[in-house]
Amino acid sequence: MNFLQQARASLKYSAKFFDLCFLSLGLVALTSCVVGPTYCKPDAAQLSPAKWRWELAEPKDQLAKGAWWSVFHDPVLADLETNAIAGNQNLRAAVARVDQARASARLTRSQFFPELSLDPAVSRQRVSGNEPIPFPFKLKPVYLSTFNVPLDLSYEVDLWGRVRRSFESSRAQAQASAADYQNVLLTLASDVAVNYFILRSLDAEIALLHRTIELREQSVEILKGRFTAGAIGELDVAQAKTELASSRGDLADTERQRAETIDALALLSGQPASAFAVAKEALPADPPAVPIGLPSTVLERRPDVAAAERRLASKNAQIGVARAAYFPVVYLTGQAGFLSGDAGKLFTGDSFTWSLGPSVSFPVFTAGRTAATVKQAESSYQETLANYRQTAFTAFKEVEDSLAQIRFWSQQAGAQAEALESARHVTELTRARYQAGVLTYFEVVNAQRDELQIQRQEAQLTASRFAATVRLIKSLGGGWEQAGNNRSLLQSPADLKN
Repeated sequence: MNFLQQARASLKYSAKFFDLCFLSLGLVALTSCVVGPTYCKPDAAQLSPAKWRWELAEPKDQLAKGAWWSVFHDPVLADLETNAIAGNQNLRAAVARVDQARASARLTRSQFFPELSLDPAVSRQRVSGNEPIPFPFKLKPVYLSTFNVPLDLSYEVDLWGRVRRSFESSRAQAQASAADYQNVLLTLASDVAVNYFILRSLDAEIALLHRTIELREQSVEILKGRFTAGAIGELDVAQAKTELASSRGDLADTERQRAETIDALALLSGQPASAFAVAKEALPADPPAVPIGLPSTVLERRPDVAAAERRLASKNAQIGVARAAYFPVVYLTGQAGFLSGDAGKLFTGDSFTWSLGPSVSFPVFTAGRTAATVKQAESSYQETLANYRQTAFTAFKEVEDSLAQIRFWSQQAGAQAEALESARHVTELTRARYQAGVLTYFEVVNAQRDELQIQRQEAQLTASRFAATVRLIKSLGGGWEQAGNNRSLLQSPADLKN
């Protein structure tokens, strides 16, 4: 019989042995049970408000789903969002955490299966001829060769569901990690949008200050001419120069704020600040109208709430893992292989060996350790449940805040527009009365200063309204789902691995 035939014959013996082992494992698995409470997902409807305080509307299909920043119809913002998602390092770290959690779940899942190891060994030894023996004759030295090809089996029989609960917990943790990634992605996208609208507000203020400086430079030249002609006093010229210098100082400070905002966008995009730039552009007058969904759907959209719910499921499974320690643990170990002193006869039927034996570990006395572990798991579950509820309440609070901001800042914008129109009229009247000699230049300066202040407030208020819209979208979980399925258009962790 050649070596190949011997190997085939040996496989038949090994197959019979392991068929017996796996049949035993299957019978044990069928008779096992799972200890610990069965997880029930908290009902979102119990936490949802009966109605929104400020507004209630169904989501509209024509609005963006996933890539929610497209509702602003701004190509520069869209490019910034794309670059940030591709280059942000915090997001890449979140991807790595998702991979770690999934690998941990796969590691726990491996405990469902027996552990097999092949440990071939060859040894050559010489037995001493002078060994102490109870016989009155001398032994000759002996040379022995041993060829051993064992296949070892080790398996923990999951009678009480410890392994199943462990896998349930680690799988929920992996899902929570994926939700955390989505939360990092949502926060990143919203931070980019908010900083972008702040940048555009500063652009509007810078353009306004440039125009103001040009007008005040002209005023200084005109007043210098009138002072030289003796038509006015030196005080008017000094006040005009003071306002001009003040405007230049405001411009420098606003440019500084813009540079810092550019640096913040560079950091969010994962790029060096020195090589990052955004051209100056104007901001639209009004943000787009974004309706909200029904209260019960908010919990399903927000990734932080989803992550909190998955961690709650993980903690629930850990209670079962802790309670399984009250029961005995059954281990099944076995070995099958070939042992021979002759390499040519190693894979023959006579060389086949096997052994199979279960062992049981009974928890007799643990000094209260098991009870304390169970209590710890139950308390951890209660803590996580409270955190889940707090996260849900925070979600509704953020929605209410955003709705209130949108509502009242819209009203404020209307009042601000009226105030600006009145301030311009006051400036015109004051300038005309100054030229008529009725008022001093001090009244003209005050009127111009008030008009400039209202104009800058209007630009800042516009940015705040855009930011409130972004925060509303974020508080709703970042856009809407596609019709007919539950898949978001936001990127998944796998999209960022390359």
